[in-house]
Amino acid sequence: MTYRLAIFDLDGTLADSFPWFVGIMDQVADRHGFEPIAKEDIETVRGLGAREIIRRQRVPIWRMPLIAADLRRRKARDLGSIPLFPGVEAMLGSLAARGVVCALVSSDAEDNVRRALGVSARSVTHFACGAALFGKAKKFRQVLRRTGIPAHQAIAIGDEVRDAEAAVKAGIAFGAVTWGYATPEALRRTRPALVFERMDEVLAKLG
Repeated sequence: MTYRLAIFDLDGTLADSFPWFVGIMDQVADRHGFEPIAKEDIETVRGLGAREIIRRQRVPIWRMPLIAADLRRRKARDLGSIPLFPGVEAMLGSLAARGVVCALVSSDAEDNVRRALGVSARSVTHFACGAALFGKAKKFRQVLRRTGIPAHQAIAIGDEVRDAEAAVKAGIAFGAVTWGYATPEALRRTRPALVFERMDEVLAKLG
């Protein structure tokens, strides 16, 4: 299958933000009144979907917008300590050079996203940011409308089960990267169209 549009996630897919996320979660949990993730439970949680994690940690649903805003503020403050994964700049640049339209959908603010990408942002032609935790499908459809590319020629590339769920809702394929937040086993259970175990495989399989 040839894909003309690749819609990337940021955290855990292009940016190596999981260590940062683990480091701040105790503070965020204390501030917003939910159960912190014990260090010995991190691998277990990585195998769960976002809804399961919310239930498990007893996150108050009504606080989700406040938690998201808090995370965006903290992320903006700490961006200098959150690197991109090696090979991101070359991969995005090569895809764009080969005619693949690159887009980015994130729950983070667009300013954070562009700052995180740095010079790699030049290879991304469409940004749809600020999505709610379970609002990515709407953003995927927004990118499809902007580009005019049919859904069957688009693929969402991400590292979480919710990325796969959103892709299904939007009617596009899902490509799973195995180096992010969710475990490879959890991602494979979503039956992705493609699985990427290394950054260079994204270019090899799409370009």
